[in-house]
Amino acid sequence: MTISAMRISDQVADLLLELVRDRQLQPGHRLPAERQLAEALGVSRTALREAIQKLGSQGILISRMGAGTFVHNLPTQTSSLHAQFTAPLVPLMRHDPQYLYDVLETRQMLEVHTAWHAACRATAQDKSHIQRRFDELLHYQHIQNTEAASLADAQFHLAIAEASHNAVVVQVMRSLFDLMRNTVAENRRMMFINNSSKVLEQLTMQHHRLVLAIVAGEPEEARCVITEHLAFVLAKLSEADADIARRQRLDRLTPSALKSTP
Repeated sequence: MTISAMRISDQVADLLLELVRDRQLQPGHRLPAERQLAEALGVSRTALREAIQKLGSQGILISRMGAGTFVHNLPTQTSSLHAQFTAPLVPLMRHDPQYLYDVLETRQMLEVHTAWHAACRATAQDKSHIQRRFDELLHYQHIQNTEAASLADAQFHLAIAEASHNAVVVQVMRSLFDLMRNTVAENRRMMFINNSSKVLEQLTMQHHRLVLAIVAGEPEEARCVITEHLAFVLAKLSEADADIARRQRLDRLTPSALKSTP
């Protein structure tokens, strides 16, 4: 393949990713037939096949003989551009659990404003998308699929950012999606250590109020709810950290140290 052809396939791959996002295709969903895709994207079928092969090698798409091409993984989880954006943070994620607070602080900077704009600008389609993401979250929580619930939680917040119709914010949120998904999973794990049912009930109520505010077009209410939600998450994380620290201090007490205590 020539350098020129590689560049074309990269461009077509990006177009395919946008199509998957725009049509809100999920893992297992089938893409349109090759001829229809080529026409929709305005590219040759050769360039399209190369792009499909490229995304297949990244684990985003999978082609099945006689059945067609299907979404295998969500593109926001595997986009090479987004991976480059977050690559410097990977060592921090692995070795410093406190990075959770940096991600949460970044979310506070972004999401308070995006929720406000989403309530002002969301279309009927945006509202339906947000509601669907919330329903998915409820479903996975109900069947106690923690991994899927964490992903649905992150996707719910991303859907709100997309409803803000701010292209820069949407791109930043998509780039941070992996970070957000991983930290949401860790946040939920830590918050559910104690009183998990009560914490889950409060989180669900906050998410529901946020949906209602955006659907009703109430920006101030949306801003208040997301601020309350993220503050609640921060408080619960701090409590969990304090609890873990106390247990670690207790574990460091050896039997001899306990005996010497007056």
